[in-house]
Amino acid sequence: MDRVLLADDDRAIRESLAAALELEGYQVISCADGVEALAAYREEPVDVIVLDVMMPGIDGLGVCRLLRAEGDQIPILMLTARVETADRVAGLDAGADDYVPKPHEIDEVLARLRALLRRSTTIEDNQDLRIGDLRLSPTARRVWRGPDEVELSKTEFDLLELLMLNAGIVLERLTIYERIWGYDFGPDSKNLAVYIGYLRRKLHAPGEELIRSVRGVGYSLRTS
Repeated sequence: MDRVLLADDDRAIRESLAAALELEGYQVISCADGVEALAAYREEPVDVIVLDVMMPGIDGLGVCRLLRAEGDQIPILMLTARVETADRVAGLDAGADDYVPKPHEIDEVLARLRALLRRSTTIEDNQDLRIGDLRLSPTARRVWRGPDEVELSKTEFDLLELLMLNAGIVLERLTIYERIWGYDFGPDSKNLAVYIGYLRRKLHAPGEELIRSVRGVGYSLRTS
């Protein structure tokens, strides 16, 4: 059973989200602010942390920065009512692995938690990523489609790995730019589209849509 540390100062949101997570089989430790969250985390090990950005005392960004400064790489999902690009970049810069804007859909929260836990397990166990006949080895940095090995550049490999770790989730352009290049090239940049095109040409079978474009949002890798 995966253990989730959930911190949100809004009692109604905290309790409803905790109940939904428990129904999905997670064990939940709930906290009302950042100070309480840090104390709880240091007392009991968890598998993933869910943090609201705006909290009294130490906010979610502060908790994230403290843990990352200590070298702790626990997966962190941020919940934020702030939807501006600069605010989302601040969360990623603080060390968060992902974020969900409020008001959130519980299915999206659950999908992103599964992706974070899958990513964490893969890194710890050095497991290959597999989706259908597509296989990626993070340690060897090699990719196969069926029996055939596919030659990828460093950026192509990093982009494919990010999509596979988040299979089934629509990744926003901003998130991909931050994870792969470290900054956003801006709305007019075609850089990401170019690399998506490279991957499609190397990986797609005729008529296949392995990497799906979501107009005005980003990209998603299908799960079957």
